[in-house]
Amino acid sequence: MKRRDILRSLTTVPFVGGIIAGVVPPGVAIAASKAAKRDLFKELGLRTFINAAGNYTSMTASLMPEEVMEAINSSAKEYVMLEEVQDKVGEKIAALCHAEAAFVTAGCWSALVLGTAGVLTGMDLKKVAQLPKLEGTGMKSEVIIQKSHINGYDHALTNAGVTIITVETKEEVEAAINERTAMLWFLNREAPMGKIQHEEWISIAKKHNLPTMIDMAADVPPVENLWKYNDMGFDLVCISGGKAMCGPQSAGILMGKKDLIAAARLSAPPAGGNIGRGMKVNKEEIIGMYVALESYINRDHQKEWRIWEDRIAVIKNAIDNVAGVTTEVIIPPVANHNPSLVISWDPNKIKITRDGMGEKLRKGNPSIETIAWETENSIRITVFMLKTGQEKIVATRIKEELTMASA
Repeated sequence: MKRRDILRSLTTVPFVGGIIAGVVPPGVAIAASKAAKRDLFKELGLRTFINAAGNYTSMTASLMPEEVMEAINSSAKEYVMLEEVQDKVGEKIAALCHAEAAFVTAGCWSALVLGTAGVLTGMDLKKVAQLPKLEGTGMKSEVIIQKSHINGYDHALTNAGVTIITVETKEEVEAAINERTAMLWFLNREAPMGKIQHEEWISIAKKHNLPTMIDMAADVPPVENLWKYNDMGFDLVCISGGKAMCGPQSAGILMGKKDLIAAARLSAPPAGGNIGRGMKVNKEEIIGMYVALESYINRDHQKEWRIWEDRIAVIKNAIDNVAGVTTEVIIPPVANHNPSLVISWDPNKIKITRDGMGEKLRKGNPSIETIAWETENSIRITVFMLKTGQEKIVATRIKEELTMASA
C-alpha cells in the first residue's frame, strides 16, 4: 500500500489513546494536538487596513517589530518589582538620550502630566497627595506657553491643576513671570509658528531659575531629536513611544533632570494616592519601550529614508500619467518628518471629492487609509507605516479610483 493510501485510511480508523503505534508518521500526533491559530481580528469582525495615512493614535499608531514583540513576550514569563524595572530601564534610556534620568510613562500625555506634577511637588509627599488642588498649598500654579503652542495638548498640564498663561513675545514672557510661575512649556511641533525659539525660551527660564518642558511627541525622525533637546538644556523632555520608534502605543518616555524625574515618579504607579495612579505601564511595555528605542537608534536611517523615497516614487510614477492629476512630495518640518505625497486632481476632469476618494479606498479590498488634505480635491499619503510591497497596492488602487472617476 502506498503512503498516501495509509494516511487516507487513517481518517476512517478511530484512534486509541490518540496514537496507533507503527502507523502514525512522526509528528502527526503532535501537529494534530496543536490548537489552530486564532485570527482574532476576523473572529471579532474587525477591519484591518493598509496604513498610508500615518502613525495616528486612532489608527493604532505603528506596528511593533519582532525584537520588540520578543522582548514583550519574554518579559511576561517572570515576576520582577516594577520600580526596579523602571530604575534599570530608565538608566539605559537616559544614557541613550543624553539625559540625567528617565522613565517609561503611559504615553506622551502621561509624561506631560507626571512631569508637571514633579515640577509642582518636588519630593514633598504631602503635596503629591494634594494635586490637582493647588490653592492654599504653597505650590506654584501657573505655566507659561506661547499662544501659538496652544493646541489641545496643554490640557495635560491642567490635569495637574495649573493655570495656563499665554504669551507671544519675549517682553510678554518677562512680564508674565511672577512668584506663581511654575514652568515654561514648549510644544515642539508648533516651533515654526512661534516668535520665541528653543534657545531663547530656555535662556529666559534659566534667567528666572524656572524649569522648562518640551513636548516632542511625534518628532522623530530625525533620530538626533532624541537627545537634541536634552543637550540644548530643556529640563524635561516628553515623547511618544508608539510612533516612528515603533514601541508600544500606550508607552512614552519622560526624561530630563534627575531631581525632576525623581519627583515625577512620586505621582506615578505603583505609588497610590496621586493623580497618576491610573497611568499604569506594565513591565512588558517598559522593557518593550526600551528595546524599541535601542532598535530605533541603531537603525540605518539613511537607508530607511531611501526606502521611503522609493515607495513614494512607485506611487507617484503610477498616477502621474492620469489626466488631470498632479503630485507633490512634501516633508513636514517637525512632526512626522518624512517624505509624503500630496495627490491633487482637476475637479473638472476627475469627478470625486477627497472624502469620496477616502471612502472608496477605505471600502475597497484591501482597505486603505489615507489623509484628507487641504482642498476638496486632494489627499495626502505617507509610506513609512507601510509593510514591504504595500506601496504597489496603494499605487494600483489610487490609480484605479482616479481613472474610474475621470470625466
